Amino acid sequence: MNTAVISPALFSPELSISDELAANWLAEVTLRLRREIAWQWYIRGNTVAPNPDQLPPAIDTLSESLDLTRFSSDKQNFFTTDITANYISEQIASLRENRRRINERNNNDLHNNTSRNYGPWAAVCARAGLDECAQFVFALGLLARTDPASIAVIAACQNDVQKNLPTLALALRLLDGDRNLLSIDSSHPLFRLGLLQFHNENPTASWHEGYDVAPLIASVFVNGDNRLPAELRLVNKLPGSGQLPTALAAAIHLLNTPATETQFIPLLGDAGTEFSEWVAIISSTTGRFVVELAQPVIPAMSRLTVLATWCWLYDADLLLPPLAVVADEHAHERINWPAIPLRWFAPIQDARALKPLPAYALKPVVVLPMTNFEMRVRRFEQVLGRHSEILKMEILEAARCFRLGMKEIDAIGRAAAQLNALDGEQLHLLCRAQVRLDLGSLAQPVTPRFTLKDLVLPPTQTVQLHEIINAMRALTWVHYRWGTARVWNEAGLSVLFCGPPGTGKTMAAEAIADELQLPMFRIDLSQVVNKYIGETEKNLKKVFDAAEESDCVIFFDEADALFGKRTSVKDAHDRFANIEISYLLERMERLKGIAILATNRRKDLDEAFLRRLRCLIEFPLPDERERERLWRYVFPNDVDVSELDIDYLARSFPLAGGHIRSIAFNACLQAGNSNKPQVQMAHVLLAVKRELDKLNRPNSPESFGKYQHQVAGLFEENNR
Repeated sequence: MNTAVISPALFSPELSISDELAANWLAEVTLRLRREIAWQWYIRGNTVAPNPDQLPPAIDTLSESLDLTRFSSDKQNFFTTDITANYISEQIASLRENRRRINERNNNDLHNNTSRNYGPWAAVCARAGLDECAQFVFALGLLARTDPASIAVIAACQNDVQKNLPTLALALRLLDGDRNLLSIDSSHPLFRLGLLQFHNENPTASWHEGYDVAPLIASVFVNGDNRLPAELRLVNKLPGSGQLPTALAAAIHLLNTPATETQFIPLLGDAGTEFSEWVAIISSTTGRFVVELAQPVIPAMSRLTVLATWCWLYDADLLLPPLAVVADEHAHERINWPAIPLRWFAPIQDARALKPLPAYALKPVVVLPMTNFEMRVRRFEQVLGRHSEILKMEILEAARCFRLGMKEIDAIGRAAAQLNALDGEQLHLLCRAQVRLDLGSLAQPVTPRFTLKDLVLPPTQTVQLHEIINAMRALTWVHYRWGTARVWNEAGLSVLFCGPPGTGKTMAAEAIADELQLPMFRIDLSQVVNKYIGETEKNLKKVFDAAEESDCVIFFDEADALFGKRTSVKDAHDRFANIEISYLLERMERLKGIAILATNRRKDLDEAFLRRLRCLIEFPLPDERERERLWRYVFPNDVDVSELDIDYLARSFPLAGGHIRSIAFNACLQAGNSNKPQVQMAHVLLAVKRELDKLNRPNSPESFGKYQHQVAGLFEENNR
């Protein structure tokens, strides 16, 4: 064995350690491994001519274990009599004496308030309370991660080429059976704080389980690397930030000191809340160092533990991405969050999102101010810069219609900066691009097919539709310049369309969405209504919460199925049914967009619901003049209807627009075999006869007047 003085701290001489205490400990670990190799050569029969280019061969592990007692005194004697082992022992003693002087100097500097860069090793060991034995175990794991040349040596010392990671059993052997090692297990600060990690992440790892140091943590001690990991981003402090909310100001004494235990601080905000900005305000107030996860998803728990350890090393608080409510609330999946004394800021929009967090570490919820209209207006004016002067009204409208967060508004500002000119329509499109309206299977998006010009309604109903549209357009000004937002809770409009089937209620809803240029969603009752108690309210909450992000048209067809009358309570089912209706009424009143409900059974609606409506429109059956307009409108422009007696059809058959449209479509299908798109009177009369039969209305050949001879054959077929 080469007996030259070993000056590098590691087996690989080209590697250097910036921290003097870390270098000292790694040098001791290296020396002890070298000394152990010398002993292994001795007991494995290689004492005559040891080959320095080869590690000692492996022997039977059972024999080795049985020989530990027999060789115990021989080993200590070997360390003092063998030239190489004795020299290494002297080097180890010299390192320990040097380390004693370093620690003594550091303590004196600390007592005298002398400023000196001690490196992370001394600070971390002091914070974690690591004794000499624990520091050696840590250094052994750090060596395995830092020096690739140590892998083969570690395996040889453990008499197993597969065991290339250190174990607690190896540490016990290198430290000559130090009894302090008996207290080190997975609950020890070394493992609990994430400084070391067992290879298989087994919380009950044994003496022979391999361990090492995560690369991110190793770089702190080896290179003094204090750069932010790629997964983390600094939350910049905001100088001169605004006043803290009352709940946060009351808790500020808890937030301006390092966490001595795991703490989860829930931050409750609405959909537009910019949590990182509020945390930046907290950081400015407390002077704490705060980082956040750069990606919107939480990494795997093993990696999150490493990042949490990094934050603990640098005394930083960590901001998580906004936590969502688990889809299956009945699935209680247990998450083993790192038990590291770290402060986690947990943004939520719903208190149910806190379920995956450990209850023992949860602190009181901090309610953040709602992202309100005025905040959005100021942010729009700030990011739009030169465009804001000429788009004052458009900015007000965008701030009301789109309840966006500050990041989304910043993105709109960056996109607008690329345009030479910006008008209201472009601003609206930029805002719409930032909205992620997703109602899942609870509602289906509807592409409007009709405009206001396509509607055939009496003058009164036509005027009422225009009143609804004008009201939505005036909502911003009246709410935030006249002050009705505070009284009406910034609510939008709730409208009821009632009337017989086929009178144009759905058409009118689509025409409103087209005129206001709003996305439209039809509520799917089959997905919303659930037989289990409480599930319907949860589904409705998801719908309304999603619709809160921006103005949209929420269309409830057959609304009486949801907004039925509350009844006297006779059993538990009645009580929960009443709760369901009450919740729906309350959420309808707070909806910021426009909700349109359609029903042909107005009497079945709850009385309290009518008070919450801004407008109610009765859709009557069309009169003769309106039916004539419908008959002329329902056929496509390319279809030849010159042979149709429109006046007769409008006068003779009092049908709703929906039925007339159905008749026109069926007539086109019957005439579809001809070479040219032409519908004749016979086709229409046949379709009328079938529609009347479908409606169970009595009819006879005489009902068709002068055209009875054309339909007589149809009645004869029915009589056979």
